[in-house]
Amino acid sequence: MRHILYIDPLEKLNTKKDSTLMLAVTMQEQGIDCVLLFEKDLSWGNQGSVLRVHRFKGSLSGAYLASFELTSQESITPAKGDILHMRLDPPFDGRYLRYLWILDQWENRGVRILNRPRGIMQFNEKLLAYEQEGAVNSWVGEDAQGFETFCQALRAQGTQDIVLKPLDLYSGIGVEKWAMNDPGLSKRFVEKAKDLGGPIVAQAFMPEVHQGEIRALYFAGKHLGSILKKPKAGEFISNIAQGAAFEAIELSAVIQKKCEAICALLSKEGVEWVAFDILGETPTEVNITCPGLLVEVSHAHGKNLALELLDLI
Repeated sequence: MRHILYIDPLEKLNTKKDSTLMLAVTMQEQGIDCVLLFEKDLSWGNQGSVLRVHRFKGSLSGAYLASFELTSQESITPAKGDILHMRLDPPFDGRYLRYLWILDQWENRGVRILNRPRGIMQFNEKLLAYEQEGAVNSWVGEDAQGFETFCQALRAQGTQDIVLKPLDLYSGIGVEKWAMNDPGLSKRFVEKAKDLGGPIVAQAFMPEVHQGEIRALYFAGKHLGSILKKPKAGEFISNIAQGAAFEAIELSAVIQKKCEAICALLSKEGVEWVAFDILGETPTEVNITCPGLLVEVSHAHGKNLALELLDLI
């Protein structure tokens, strides 16, 4: 059995704290056969196909990578029993969908894909969270009149602020907070929908974000670990890449029950690796395309959680 990690180009990654590279180096330390497949090198042919993959060497300092470098290239044909990890970052656009279609063909050849391409296609990471009981009041669309009706309902409920964000981006990219009484709100909604080329998310701002957002990692329905991400003073986006601090946290029984229920649903579709973003006790995003922060959660808990993930795989 061979592990093939399908990843973005190295120049796009922060190699010191990349979850996939940490997993790769951990596999290497455990004597597990593992290679890297870069985004542009994925292909498939109905009469057979050979993929160009890369060998590497690296070392860990705690949870972080102390060193990492590519060492050689070779050509392989993935076979039944191999595991290919889909680890490309979003956005979930036409490009991303094309890669999923190709991976689906490899799955038809007997290669195990984590997470399963059809499962990733089936669920939107934000909408799946919004349909859960107790979810934040959200609306998705690009119709200006529909947006204004939603805003009127929020104002009637006493909501002071609203968040506008893309439906298919990640890491807090494109997220904006507006006051409900701002005279430029409606115009900005129209502009943002046009800029992003279609429906966007509008939702009531949750003040709980100032106390921090939880990132909870799950594999095969098992909780691996969680951290609390705290935004910088005066900001509301709890993204570590944008300066948020983090610390270990234990999940409440209420949150665990909600996460386990979603994991059970996803597992039926071959989606096993899941990272939840949670405000208060409400999941706000269910990350399944390329669940991250394995390094940070491992560091906060003082152990290499990639080892637990490998045992579950």
